[in-house]
Amino acid sequence: MKKFDVMVIGAGPGGLTAALYASRANLSVGILDRGIYGGQMNNTAEVENYPGFDSIMGPELSEKMFSSSTRFGAEFLYGSVASIEVDGDKRIVKTDEDTYEAHVVIIATGSEYKKIGVHGEDEYSGRGVSYCAVCDGAFFKDQDVVVVGGGDSAVEEGVYLTQMAKSVTIVHRRDQLRAQKILQDRAFKNDKIKFVWDAQTEEIMGDGNEVTGLKYRDKNTGEEHVIPAAGAFIYVGIQPLTEPFKDLGILDDEGWIDTNIKMETNIPGVYAIGDVRKKELRQITTAVGDGGIAGQEAFNYIQTLTD
Repeated sequence: MKKFDVMVIGAGPGGLTAALYASRANLSVGILDRGIYGGQMNNTAEVENYPGFDSIMGPELSEKMFSSSTRFGAEFLYGSVASIEVDGDKRIVKTDEDTYEAHVVIIATGSEYKKIGVHGEDEYSGRGVSYCAVCDGAFFKDQDVVVVGGGDSAVEEGVYLTQMAKSVTIVHRRDQLRAQKILQDRAFKNDKIKFVWDAQTEEIMGDGNEVTGLKYRDKNTGEEHVIPAAGAFIYVGIQPLTEPFKDLGILDDEGWIDTNIKMETNIPGVYAIGDVRKKELRQITTAVGDGGIAGQEAFNYIQTLTD
């Protein structure tokens, strides 16, 4: 069983930052991930809202963060976490192949957007299909876009997109929105927003390079229609990647992890950061901020064990 002072689970921007801060404090750090470091940054063509860069490719930013996070000795490890067990001041992390021991565990496994599962969704991801208006809205200045969904996120992000887009069409499978009334009122009053009701999305259409429109079926008539659009923003839900931690007692009813401002969960020595937390804004910048706090708090916690 390999032992560390700190085990960071997840190598996205939050996890890498936590590893940087903890290893700079002369702690031994393991960074565990089931895939390549960088997380969702690797699926982002261009990042234009990260301080210090006018624009940087997501994979390039991942490389820079990884290089920075490992220069003080943090070790990158591959594996899928199966569970975490608490044994006194030890935290036992079990993966599909190995077992690790640490005094501190920082959970940075993130979340994922639910997909609608239609043709063209995966093909045009990053080329017109997006799940984040704050991230990608600026790429659609003075163009027509569609938003799929009818909840709070869909309506709120639809309103946000009107600041850049020529028009925003909200496509919803029901005959009324599920969003809060204040958000609905805001959308209905916006001249740039149109609505298509009782619409089942059938396909994200494109020319092989980028999105050109959305095909939907009218659930009442069965007829198919096409909405010309340069972008399709999909908001049918988001889910945290917290299945391995369900027995720890740190999840809320929807699977998110609640923390305080120090990123502490209700278990001493177990922290959570980034998109896995119950929070409002899920961005690279907010994950980095969480990671810095957790890395420093990990040091402070370990000091209490040696006092």
